[in-house]
Amino acid sequence: MPTGPSPALRALLVPIAAAMAGLALFSVMDGVMKAASIAIGAYAAMCWRGLAGTIIMAPLWLWRGQGWPAPAVLRVHVLRGVVASVMAVLFFYGIVRLPLAEGIALSFIAPLIALYLAAILLGEKVRPAAIGGSVLALLGVAVIAGGKFDGPANAEAVKGLVATLVSAVLYAWNLVLQRQQALVARPEEVAFFQTLVQFLFLGLGAWWFAPFPDAAVWWLLIVSAALSAASIMLLSWAYGRAEAQVLVPLEYTAFIWAAIVGWIAFAEPVTVPMLAGVALIVAGCLYATRSSAGQSG
Repeated sequence: MPTGPSPALRALLVPIAAAMAGLALFSVMDGVMKAASIAIGAYAAMCWRGLAGTIIMAPLWLWRGQGWPAPAVLRVHVLRGVVASVMAVLFFYGIVRLPLAEGIALSFIAPLIALYLAAILLGEKVRPAAIGGSVLALLGVAVIAGGKFDGPANAEAVKGLVATLVSAVLYAWNLVLQRQQALVARPEEVAFFQTLVQFLFLGLGAWWFAPFPDAAVWWLLIVSAALSAASIMLLSWAYGRAEAQVLVPLEYTAFIWAAIVGWIAFAEPVTVPMLAGVALIVAGCLYATRSSAGQSG
């Protein structure tokens, strides 16, 4: 009798592991960026992080010798860079006003939207297992939200909530663009152009909205840029080797890392509803990825 995982599942294990590592790095980066955004504002933090990331990634991109991308590929780079820039500014604006884990939890409407966008824009067939896993994970988010918003909200919290939810819709689009980008460019190129477009796009408003950081904030931005570049490359590599609907439900694991980072760095509590929601989230991710792998074999 055959033992062990099926060939289809084995082929997905490495992209799944790469995506989960990328998401973990992104969550740590979110914590670093929250500190930078508190110091100089979300817009300025994203703008100058784009410059730091471009400087970090340029030598690697040049060393790989890929050359300037074709016009069609460049359009994808620019589109995702602009979408990701607006998305990130809104997200970091939101988590300055909300706990980090709470902001991540609210953003989890994005993978559910992305499943349908992948079907519309990429022609992927949305399997019942992927939908079921995402709905189960979304129930976990509802449990968390029910435990977090059980009292009157102040004006700043409402602003943070609205900004995070709008960011989540853009994040869904970003996930689909990530898959498109991964199919036409190497991870180093993806990371370089995302940081370059981010800096050039947000740099248009730098004179008014992006004061130049001091040395302490620059260190935060450099660390954040390095974490972001590593995460983008890992996720790009993974999305180039597995369908969006297989990897998208893994986005929910970011909550676990966000809760840990928020607790350690900002003394944000981990509550019982939060832990109950995490259990549902993890269950949904496992169901969606395992069932999708089995159906693709």
